[in-house]
Amino acid sequence: MSEAQFDLIDHLHARGFIHQSTDLEGLRAHLQERPRTFYLGFDATADSLHVGHLQGLMLMRWLQQAGHRPILLIGGATTRIGDPSFRDESRPILDQAQIQANIAGITRTFGRYLQLGEGAGLVVDNAQWLDGIGYLQFLDQVGRYFSINRLLTFDSVRQRLEREHSLSFLEFGYTLLQAHDFTELARQHDCTVQLGGADQWANIINGVELGRRRDQRALFGLTMPLLTSSDGKKMGKSVNGAVWLDEQRLSSFDFWQFWRNCDDRDVARFLALFTELPMSQIAELTRDGGAALNQAKVLLADQVTTLAHGLEAAQLAREAASGVYGAGEDSGLQSLTLSRAVLQPATLAQALVQAGVQPSRGAVRRLAEGGGLRLDGELVHDVDAPLPAGTLQWRLSLGKKRHYRLTID
Repeated sequence: MSEAQFDLIDHLHARGFIHQSTDLEGLRAHLQERPRTFYLGFDATADSLHVGHLQGLMLMRWLQQAGHRPILLIGGATTRIGDPSFRDESRPILDQAQIQANIAGITRTFGRYLQLGEGAGLVVDNAQWLDGIGYLQFLDQVGRYFSINRLLTFDSVRQRLEREHSLSFLEFGYTLLQAHDFTELARQHDCTVQLGGADQWANIINGVELGRRRDQRALFGLTMPLLTSSDGKKMGKSVNGAVWLDEQRLSSFDFWQFWRNCDDRDVARFLALFTELPMSQIAELTRDGGAALNQAKVLLADQVTTLAHGLEAAQLAREAASGVYGAGEDSGLQSLTLSRAVLQPATLAQALVQAGVQPSRGAVRRLAEGGGLRLDGELVHDVDAPLPAGTLQWRLSLGKKRHYRLTID
């Protein structure tokens, strides 16, 4: 970690991780003094993390490699409430079985990015202390230190009220629960730094203030910029839905393709945030544009997929991407397998509708008419022609970004 050891805060700032801090110079000195414990929270709303969480995981990775200890706090308790920050509606309430299944799913991802276990990083569930605390005890230990007047000034609350959207008492109290989380981690694990997205600023400030006013403990907060692509889309989303980090939810090929197909304007920024390549190399890779920039995108996809799924998966995905255009293997492609018995009639148009990748036969015809449909690299013109008899398999391309292995048996 020679780059990070020079000055960790400057390093993180140069790579684009720092948005706000409760005391940046104090934090710099705090981290330089000795190894510290820091945390980032994740609510268990799905059984996989997505690329919107990747910025935080990479920030934690840099901090751990610089000698600090990460805590991944899973909101087993707070997931049942839902963070109202910059949301217009309440999140759906999940039952305990769903939450536990989601915790198991997202915990698998952590080990790809961080060293976990004895003497390394920890995975902690806030249900350990929140499930057992009584209401009066919580008011005494936490509630007395907060002013309703001040809470109403926070943007995440104020915007909901100004738009006359419902804000439940449960949601209103979320920021107090998160403040309690910070101070409880400080008490149990000497955790002194909280990380979060820019939308968590108010929640982080409250934890820092609670530690100062009640416990006389110096705590620090650091937020990352809210991340969007240059076309304005929120990171973690694509035209086909969430870009999951768990291969059980999204194939390594589709994950690789997401990064390979990013906007030219995002390549340098994404290389800085989501890979460990030196900044000097990133500047060199993205300096000239054109074909060189396309090679930089391939390197970006390789690097990010290797971290998320392993080197072999990244190599297979890259080979499969080449195979879409006539070379290499397609073992990394997402599979679509259909029975000929359910296809009535057995045509490519019907197969794509049956597989759920196109809404109607008319949509398939329009895609073909626009030159956006290929089998094994060859343009398809007649999508209503009968499929050949027997079991067959093709590489199927819908436009430039959606590729599958299609099997009809």
